[in-house]
Amino acid sequence: MGILRSFNIGISGLNAAGQGMGVIGDNIANAGTTGFKSSRAEFQDVLAKSLKGIDGGDQFGAGVHLAHIKPMMNQGDVTRTDSITDLAISGDGFFKVEAPFGSGYTRDGSMHFNKEGELVNSDGYKVTGFIADESGKITNKQEPIKLGSTTIPAQGTKEVKVNMNIDSRADILEFNLEKPEKTANFTHTMTVYDNIGTARLVTLAYNKVGNNQWKYRALVDGKDAEGGVEGKMYEQASGTLNFNDKGVLQEEISDNNAFNFNKGAAQGQVIAFDFGKALSEGGTGLDASTQYGSDSNINRHTQDGHSAGTLASLSFNDDGVLSAVYDNGVSRDISQMAIAKFENNEGLFKVGKNLYKESKNSGQAAIGKPGESGRGDVLAKSLELSNVDIANEFVGLMTSQRNFQANSRTLTTADQMLQEVLNIKR
Repeated sequence: MGILRSFNIGISGLNAAGQGMGVIGDNIANAGTTGFKSSRAEFQDVLAKSLKGIDGGDQFGAGVHLAHIKPMMNQGDVTRTDSITDLAISGDGFFKVEAPFGSGYTRDGSMHFNKEGELVNSDGYKVTGFIADESGKITNKQEPIKLGSTTIPAQGTKEVKVNMNIDSRADILEFNLEKPEKTANFTHTMTVYDNIGTARLVTLAYNKVGNNQWKYRALVDGKDAEGGVEGKMYEQASGTLNFNDKGVLQEEISDNNAFNFNKGAAQGQVIAFDFGKALSEGGTGLDASTQYGSDSNINRHTQDGHSAGTLASLSFNDDGVLSAVYDNGVSRDISQMAIAKFENNEGLFKVGKNLYKESKNSGQAAIGKPGESGRGDVLAKSLELSNVDIANEFVGLMTSQRNFQANSRTLTTADQMLQEVLNIKR
């Protein structure tokens, strides 16, 4: 019976070596598969019986069997690409897609937009992300990533921010609306937008009216003013700037504010002028306009209006945020990639097509944003390559081949011994 047992043990060795070869072959076959994670065959011995019964010791082995196939979830190399929708995860986590079987998870970041403007993977499964609200702020609402409208409506200017220095050495001048350039201490011009997105030029004129006190006026040419005469300036807003004896903005006061643009624009458009956070507003004066004894100049000015725009380009940044750039110069965030994290990545169930799904061993997916709570970062214009190490796999091939050959010798030797037994009666 010992010889027959040797047959069973040898066969178990052949089966185990063949199964191990299959795992290695699968790794090598997927060496070029994006986001693929290699596996490792783990074997265990099979215990048949003990010659001493429950006392243990002097135990017969019964061969070997394939006990586990362990996924190797280490990071694969990341390569750069030219596609804006190629994404890679550096660190822990998976992209989430809507697969036919439910929620699927993948490290394969090869994606594209379909004809409906939805971000999908290579098999057309929708990719999940955190959607931005109308103002472009990323929310915690999870939905398939979609471009939506390719145009944005016009937005009238609501606020103008000005950071400047105005010369404290200037003389007090009496302003004359008929001659603003000659009767103002300082002027500058900027573009704003009415409520229907038409660009308008506004001239800001500043006049010193007392020590540490200035009057500003917002003027528009008659060609832009309702009922105006071209070439004549019309006052639309005004206010007062008060500085302390150190040249720091103490207070800003708005006197009146109502822009009446022509050519179909709404009347009475209010455009707030912000010269920085004054001391009266809790500021320090460090980031506000100043009144020093140097030439008047504009450091910077911004406004929040724009004309209507059409989508010009798309891009992902390294936070996984999809942004749209429109031909009017406006950039707006659309969504952010959602990253799924599991307690046990090795417990995920492979379903093919570079996808995994949850299992009782993996735990449930915890969805969050890139870089949060241990989740990996998203790299734009990048793909994660397979983590298969070809050199190691070739070594594994040779080891499996050696093991297979050695186990085959067990069978041939046992067969020769059995032949000797059968020849005894002859």
